[in-house]
Amino acid sequence: MWNEYQLDEALSTPGEALIQDMARLDGDIMILGAGGKVGPTLSVMAKRAVEKSGKPRKVIAVSRFTDPFVVELLKKEKVETISADLTDAEQIAKLPKVKNIIYMAGRKFGTSGSACETWEMNVAVPTLVTRHFGDARYVVFSTSNVYPFVKPESGGNDESVEPSPIGEYAISCLGRERIFEYAARHYGAKVVNFRLSYAIDLRYGILFDLCQWIMEGKPIPLGVPAFNCVWQRYVNEVALRALFLADEKVANLNVTGPETVSVRYAATRLASLLGKEVTFSGSEGERGILCNAQKCVALYGYPDMGIDEMMRRQAEWILQGGRQLGKPTHFEEQKGKF
Repeated sequence: MWNEYQLDEALSTPGEALIQDMARLDGDIMILGAGGKVGPTLSVMAKRAVEKSGKPRKVIAVSRFTDPFVVELLKKEKVETISADLTDAEQIAKLPKVKNIIYMAGRKFGTSGSACETWEMNVAVPTLVTRHFGDARYVVFSTSNVYPFVKPESGGNDESVEPSPIGEYAISCLGRERIFEYAARHYGAKVVNFRLSYAIDLRYGILFDLCQWIMEGKPIPLGVPAFNCVWQRYVNEVALRALFLADEKVANLNVTGPETVSVRYAATRLASLLGKEVTFSGSEGERGILCNAQKCVALYGYPDMGIDEMMRRQAEWILQGGRQLGKPTHFEEQKGKF
């Protein structure tokens, strides 16, 4: 079983293909919004890959950095950090200009009842960022929520499916994508929309949510019948390698695991691993926001951890009392209200 140090090591160890990519990349790398769920281990992976590539290159993590665990991790790994509020145009204007941006800043929860703050973060901030960095190369973290609900047997939405977001959060995420598209058209930026669907970190994620409900004896809702998820180490590596996929025509990339996982199956399996009973609520729904990851797998290979091992490690993490981030996915939401 992993402790937190071992988990961070597993999530931030670069593969050989990434190291080779970092050797041929031009320019420094900046991770905007690096203090969130994925950003810390992605920043460390970037730093390690650059060091192993043997090429002199800065890796700069930018965030307000409110989590002391994140601050300590980045300090220990000697990742250069800049504390900044990205809603402040004057603070953005002071950031050093770099050629490569991993854009991770965003807001999801709290949208209902306070949508204006979500629109500020998801649409206004990208406007400020793209005006400052201009023709940089951007990997823009987005979400599968921009897609319509589909049946599991459809194979999921691929990148050719037109966005059809439900709810203000999802609509604002499409707005973020459009701002970067504008930057590509008018500033010469190169962009890839990184449409992520449920990264698994053990401290949070859809498998964590299911485990927590099972441990608390709460019934598992079945309105959303299935989901996609993916090991976060793979997410980190693909995000950095996708800098080469960014294009002035704007590329879209679904980033998730190749499996479509039944909620009933996953909850039953996790309950068995936890030594608990599981109950369900509601009737089995027909549709969910599901993604087809065929393009990602063709470009970057299969994720290095499959669903069965992720479930086993998630159960172990829960049973040993591993730290949690307190950031539920709300995967069960069907009306886009976050």
